[in-house]
Amino acid sequence: MARRIWVPPEPYDLALTLRVLRRGAPDPTCRLEQDGTWWRTCRTPDGPATLKITAHVSPAGETLIAGDAWGPGAAWTLETLPALLGAGDDPAAFVPRHRIVAQAHRKHAGLRLPRTGLVMESLVPTVLEQRITTGSAHYAWRRLLTRYGEQPPGPAPQEMRVMPPPQVWRTIPSWEWHRAGVDRARATAILHACHHAPRLEEAAAMTLPDATHRLQLIPGIGPWTAAETLQRALGAPDALTLGDLHLPVQIGYALTGRRDGTDDLMLQLLAPYPGQRHRATRLILLGGPLPDRRAHQAPHSRIAHL
Repeated sequence: MARRIWVPPEPYDLALTLRVLRRGAPDPTCRLEQDGTWWRTCRTPDGPATLKITAHVSPAGETLIAGDAWGPGAAWTLETLPALLGAGDDPAAFVPRHRIVAQAHRKHAGLRLPRTGLVMESLVPTVLEQRITTGSAHYAWRRLLTRYGEQPPGPAPQEMRVMPPPQVWRTIPSWEWHRAGVDRARATAILHACHHAPRLEEAAAMTLPDATHRLQLIPGIGPWTAAETLQRALGAPDALTLGDLHLPVQIGYALTGRRDGTDDLMLQLLAPYPGQRHRATRLILLGGPLPDRRAHQAPHSRIAHL
């Protein structure tokens, strides 16, 4: 086991920062315990790793975040721990332009945008979320990882897994995708991405426009999937999700009271937040008010060319 202590800027909200990395409560790669401890597994460039994250208060009243890591990727995981916890994020660069946004910004001042530095880790479950309800996507993710994922190193909670490497994803037979509720289009997009995984992982070191372009070279990965992936892999504050069934309606309703939101209207409403449109949407969703949202569905991805 190796350990690293990180002192976050105040205010800081660990749960609010990390929860976007969890694909449902029983996510095999990201687990939140009742005492506030976070467990995370990942496949780093050095191999699999298990990470335990806990928050402590020093005798001086200072918040301390401890990261304990196991496995071949432990050193990489601890080296990138501050970035994962949002150290590279700068919420001070954000200037609220709407009352609702300003209220959410004050209330959730501890929010940071995490950066995993791992593209495939976010891309695969995001593809699973295309054109389907969130619950169904989380079921597919859990089933596939339970069957094909790797046992994590160290004392990870039972049933946690490390996401399989690209070569394992490419061996999954068609009937297993079907049993997990994954149609051919989504399975094919994942297989295409796995074939080009090294090139896609390079996007973690790119600017947002270049990374977005790189991802969309893969058939089946369009603007929606690219944005949702890079929000996590890059911690990109401007990675705005376009093509979503619900988000434009939610943003339009929160800022105007209208229920006929479109991508064009959302872009107009978020124009006062250049470079910060993803952060603005996070705050709006945290601050409300929002119309009823029964099930999240992502539309068909635009098919691009290699």
